[in-house]
Amino acid sequence: MTGATAETGGPGDEREPVGPGPDEGSPQLTARDEAVLAVERRSWPGPGPKERAIREQLGISPTRYYQLLNALLDDPRALAHDPVTVNRLRRIRDARRTRR
Repeated sequence: MTGATAETGGPGDEREPVGPGPDEGSPQLTARDEAVLAVERRSWPGPGPKERAIREQLGISPTRYYQLLNALLDDPRALAHDPVTVNRLRRIRDARRTRR
């Protein structure tokens, strides 16, 4: 998402479904949701480059990114879209919860 600099509004905040509509099957993830999963799918050398990519590519703060990502982990559409990434992140989240 280029050109989005604000954390609310703008191109990075649209909630338009991508893919088939409700009449053609289950509603799909939004473009922003798919972009969040795509960022998380990549391998990062450390937190700095990842945070920079979140701000530049998605136009949101890293805090907002992780809020969106956490919500996506509970969304069955995200699991259907990218089961490997979602299941990996669910395992990590569950392990952290168990340690608390």
